[in-house]
Amino acid sequence: MLRVALYGRPGAGKSTFAGLLVQELALAGAEVLTLKVGAPLYELQAVVHAMAGRPLLDGTGQDGQLLNVLGSQLRRINPGALTEAFTRRVRQAEAVRPDAVLVCDDLRAPDVTALTALGFLLVQVTAPDAVRLARKQRRADLSAGDEHHPTEALVEAAPWRRVDNTGSLDDLHKRAAEVTGEVLW
Repeated sequence: MLRVALYGRPGAGKSTFAGLLVQELALAGAEVLTLKVGAPLYELQAVVHAMAGRPLLDGTGQDGQLLNVLGSQLRRINPGALTEAFTRRVRQAEAVRPDAVLVCDDLRAPDVTALTALGFLLVQVTAPDAVRLARKQRRADLSAGDEHHPTEALVEAAPWRRVDNTGSLDDLHKRAAEVTGEVLW
């Protein structure tokens, strides 16, 4: 089972690149599954908003400030809470779809050891600060996460590949096609 985990600063284009990578992998005939380390945080975010009387109707909103707090508190209580749940989902995917390519687009610094132990190839998505901050401002987030929050710490791992996301969407799509070729062959 091939595995790719993306990391980079907020707004660098990890999710956009992941979508293009999934598209290219599928065009190449690969079965692809997308898994997020932070999936439990999004579930908790929905519960908190519902309890506050402001349910997230579309399920896609991102309350960055809340996610920062939830992530740090879950890790305080159990440093492996997110990676243990992620590992269970990876093992389930292996059992059900052993030939699928797994793509994770939300690798964070505390998760590197666990994901590399699971065999994930690390891909760093980069963009200059001015570009990524402008992209981050254009997102429809409910609130922006804190750039300096511990959950946004720089990943200090050497990537298998780097993807520069300073060009156009077409450029990023071409890079996804290149990475697909490298992953599959």
